Amino acid sequence: MPIDCGWRGAGRKLPVTHVLIRGDGVAGRCCAHLLSRAGLAVAGEPAGRARLPAILLGEASQRLIGDVFGLHDGFDHLPRIRQRIVAWGPKTEPAVMEHSAVVISEEALLDRLGAIPVLDDSGPALWTIYAAKPLPMVASERCFGTRIAAAMPVELERSAEPEACWMESHDSGWLFLITAAPRSGWLLAAGGSPEELLRHSRVVSARIAAASSPSAKFPASPRMAAPIAGDGWLAGGTAAIAFDPICGDGTAHAVREAILASAVIKAAARGGDAARLSAHYGNRLTAAFLRHLMHCVEYYAAVPGDWWQKEAAATKEGIEWCSGRLGGDPKFHYRLNGLELEALD
Repeated sequence: MPIDCGWRGAGRKLPVTHVLIRGDGVAGRCCAHLLSRAGLAVAGEPAGRARLPAILLGEASQRLIGDVFGLHDGFDHLPRIRQRIVAWGPKTEPAVMEHSAVVISEEALLDRLGAIPVLDDSGPALWTIYAAKPLPMVASERCFGTRIAAAMPVELERSAEPEACWMESHDSGWLFLITAAPRSGWLLAAGGSPEELLRHSRVVSARIAAASSPSAKFPASPRMAAPIAGDGWLAGGTAAIAFDPICGDGTAHAVREAILASAVIKAAARGGDAARLSAHYGNRLTAAFLRHLMHCVEYYAAVPGDWWQKEAAATKEGIEWCSGRLGGDPKFHYRLNGLELEALD
């Protein structure tokens, strides 16, 4: 169902609460948009990190962003992906599946979302949202795995399927290739070096005419901050949770985190129990991270080999860690109704 972006408390004015947002990625801009719409004073503090060259947005992610920002036609005329071609496991024949997504650079996406306002003389913040590092001293990051990924621009062969992406596993990692424009694309190599993975590739290498040097290298293992919320602060975006690119849409997760973070602050501004609301935020994000890890482990456990089993073991460690923090089957005291939190008890 589409999100009702109208504030349900329209007849009641929220007290003016100054919220500082550190980081200006998708999560930070989404928080700023939602909190500003609710009448809260928002100040931004850019993080200055490098932007991703290409993001794959599926239909669900497009609808989610469109509902929050009113961008229902904001993804028209972008390069489209209509096929996913996957060779997963040793000697597996490629499987061709229908897909529906668009390709956009992070910078172009952020331009569509709008900048975070900068407020002068706004006074000390009553809330801070850490959508970029560094986090408060009390928080530390738990990482589940050691894999590194490299991204590089490539020229595609003329014979490469148009409007397609390709995914392929190898003994020491995996490759993901995406078409970004006619005859050009982006390659993501996780685990081993791009050169090594391409040397043993049967599917992805056949679609590449020429590859440039990696434009960026970054950790590709899932990781989460703990604690993720405290007295007057919440962590969001990649500062809170970094998802494994092997599965899941990190952009959609960032928007969902921002919706919940904004709802927590709005509920607290209306007199809700800030400590209880923050605990709910931490539990909900931990549960989301647990679901992501359980999905990821299926991919890593499905491929034989020392590298895959080592990374699968690290992912299982993350599953146990999340389960321990949640204490089995936690009782949630709130639920989202549109963009607002409602108490359940």
